[in-house]
Parts: sequence; structure tokens; C-alpha cells
Amino acid sequence: MVVIRFSRGGSKNRPFFNVVVADSRNRRDGRFIERIGFYNPVAPEGADGMRIQLDRVAHWQEKGAQVSEAVAKLVKRAGAAATA
Repeated sequence: MVVIRFSRGGSKNRPFFNVVVADSRNRRDGRFIERIGFYNPVAPEGADGMRIQLDRVAHWQEKGAQVSEAVAKLVKRAGAAATA
């Protein structure tokens, strides 16, 4: 099954997450199909803390990809920010 999920990067106490499309059998930080965005929870004020390509999320969901709960929250927030 194909999933849209986080892949963790960054160092200790400074997380950085890539939003990736991956086969569910691969490791969290392992091989992925496509990188469709990022999320930086500790981004400084004024910096871009999140960017997600909503058109690619929709494309993969049409093909049957499942979205993880954490990424679904970010997609919802990014969609609300895009319409505002």
C-alpha cells in the first residue's frame, strides 16, 4: 500500500519532517517515491515552516494512497491557508 507520511530529519531536539509518498513496507526514513513537501515545527518567526503541494496529495489519493493522521492535519491546515 502507498502512504503519504512524514520522514524525520534534523538533529536531536530540532526536528524537521519531509512529507513523502512511500510504500508502507519501507522504513520511515528509508526509500520513498516522491517528496511532496516539508514541515518544520521549530521554524523561526517569519520563516516558511510548512509547504505542501496539495495538487500532488490529491493526485496520489486518486491513485489510492492513504494519508497518515499527522499529515492529514497538516494538509487540512495548508488547504485552509491556501483559501484564505
